[in-house]
Amino acid sequence: MFEVTAAPMQRALDAEPAREPGAYEVLVREIGEDGAREVRDVFWSETCARLQLFRTLTLAQHLARIIREAHSLKSAAGTFGYVRLAALALRLEKTADKLGEAEFRDLLELMDAAYAAARAQEPQG
Repeated sequence: MFEVTAAPMQRALDAEPAREPGAYEVLVREIGEDGAREVRDVFWSETCARLQLFRTLTLAQHLARIIREAHSLKSAAGTFGYVRLAALALRLEKTADKLGEAEFRDLLELMDAAYAAARAQEPQG
């Protein structure tokens, strides 16, 4: 069985910023301030819902959906430069079939923390 050890993984993730500086500005240049703000707001709403959804799913019954949702989250988080969240979503996508429920729940805790850290680092405006 694959084990997720939260403490070493968290230390490794803490070594990188929760969000890539400048990622939002790149998006603004591509689609404008209003468009970037609107898309970012949708991202936050969908990500919050997705993280809550993960809490209702079990690996044994919903493995394919968990992998699909993790893939979507990884892509969306990467678009906005939320590197920790994207890395954790990638980890879930690639290892979901090897995780036990406890390891899955530990990974969700780390994803929640990465989401909170990204929100905290997000510039207001």
